[in-house]
Amino acid sequence: QVQLEESGGGLVQPGGSLRLSCIASGFTFSTYAMSWVRQAPGKGREFVADIGRSSNSAAYLYSVKGRFTISRDNARKTVYLQMNNLKPEDTAKYYCGARPGSTTEWTEADSWGQGTQVTVSS
Repeated sequence: QVQLEESGGGLVQPGGSLRLSCIASGFTFSTYAMSWVRQAPGKGREFVADIGRSSNSAAYLYSVKGRFTISRDNARKTVYLQMNNLKPEDTAKYYCGARPGSTTEWTEADSWGQGTQVTVSS
């Protein structure tokens, strides 16, 4: 059974940092690319970051480049999202997704976690 479990969300002031984690089980983690997306209230899901199977490639939403860093540890079956200099507009529920390594788009992910809430507010 495929499971993705996110953690690390919370309430943080503007300019603060959070590190999200997503632990995977039930599939061969190293053969999947991993994505982070977010969804704010009343809006659709928005791509945030994506990392290849062996960390050899990463892509980011333009507005988070230089502030967010995606990484993975295949031995721990975990993908991370380090978020620095957070802004109120980063407030959303963040989800991790797993897509087969043969795919190229985050929308092709076939498994998603339940999400973790990130709120940026003073």
